[in-house]
Amino acid sequence: MPIARTLAFFSLFSLAAGASASSFLVTTDTLVDALAGTIDTTSNATSSVVDNKIVLAAKDDAASFVASQGALRGVHLEAALQHIRGRMPTLQADDGQLAQAILAL
Repeated sequence: MPIARTLAFFSLFSLAAGASASSFLVTTDTLVDALAGTIDTTSNATSSVVDNKIVLAAKDDAASFVASQGALRGVHLEAALQHIRGRMPTLQADDGQLAQAILAL
C-alpha cells in the first residue's frame, strides 16, 4: 500500500510541476494533497513530515515567507525545507510551494 501511494504522489507531483503560472493555486493544492498522501503512508510517526517538530515549528516562518513573497526566510523555515528535501530527495517543488504546503498542514 505505501508503494502505491508513493507512486501516486510522484504521478500527481509530475502533473503539478507542469502546471502553468496561472494555475498556481491548483498546483499548490495538488502539492499539498500529494504531500499529505505521502505523509499518510509513513508508518513511523517520528519520521513523518506532518508530525515532525521541525516542520510544525516552521508554520510562522512559512507564513512570513509567503506574505513577504520570499523576502523573509526564517531559521525554522530553512530547517523545515532541508528536512523535507532530505526525506523526499526527488521532490521538485520550489520554496514557495513548500511553504504553502507547510501552511496547509
